Amino acid sequence: MKANIIVTLKNGLLDPQGKAIEGALKSLDIPGVESVRQGKIFEVELAEQDKAKAQALLKAACEKLLANTIVENYRIELA
Repeated sequence: MKANIIVTLKNGLLDPQGKAIEGALKSLDIPGVESVRQGKIFEVELAEQDKAKAQALLKAACEKLLANTIVENYRIELA
């Protein structure tokens, strides 16, 4: 089973890298960009085929390693 884990900073936290990307896009004359927030995507392949078990495994991976839950949110997308 394949999964994507999307990790982003929580709303309200300063995102300096997102601001730098936003500024770069504006300096490149890319129109209509109002704001940018950056994050991480993890593409994971699991041997587990049961969606509930896969969800639980990935949640544990996020809580223990992939996301700093104090300042980051994560979303798991199973394919």
